[in-house]
Amino acid sequence: MIKKLQASKSEKILFGFLIILFLFSFSSFFLLKNKCIFIEKININNLRFDNPNNIVVMNLDCGNVVIELYPEIAPMAVQRFKTLVEKKMYDGSAFYKVVENTLVQAGDIEYGNIKFLDYSKIGSGKSGLGLLKSELSNEFEFTEGSVGFSRTSEFNTEDSEFFITLKEIPIYQGEYTPLGKVIYGLEILQTIKKGDKAIYVLRPDFINTIKMFKSN
Repeated sequence: MIKKLQASKSEKILFGFLIILFLFSFSSFFLLKNKCIFIEKININNLRFDNPNNIVVMNLDCGNVVIELYPEIAPMAVQRFKTLVEKKMYDGSAFYKVVENTLVQAGDIEYGNIKFLDYSKIGSGKSGLGLLKSELSNEFEFTEGSVGFSRTSEFNTEDSEFFITLKEIPIYQGEYTPLGKVIYGLEILQTIKKGDKAIYVLRPDFINTIKMFKSN
């Protein structure tokens, strides 16, 4: 007659530990894969604004980022931004430059779109609408969530690319053309894919759509 083997107390403890380890590993993997799990969804239909004509809704994988534009500070830049939004030229634009906890940048119309991504030229593309004169402001502070037009090392070279700050960057004040501020969804920007070793991101995240609030 075959006797049943009884697991020792230490074997039971080890088995229990392995189960807990497996469950922890599985849940950790799930949480890492689902970067949006703790992001609160914003229902833009429930939002009300004093001037909806200056509100932009940018949809990313984790939800909507709502931006208020400031045409009174930079009228030409804001008009250019609105034009690109209304023409849907930002849809599919890559966040190719991401500095962790500092800023994210997108808006290369020519070389930085999901339909055509040229890593050798990204960051130098044009919109076809010409360059803009820098509209600098010594009053606008680049605090967390500030939106500005990027440029080359020279002034008056703004075109279509824009950045959003993830922290206060005082040295940008009076150096970059301000567009506005993020008023909802700042935490969503923190989920944007970062580069492993460089600020230029391989297989970057993209803007799904970006449109004026009045058109929703």
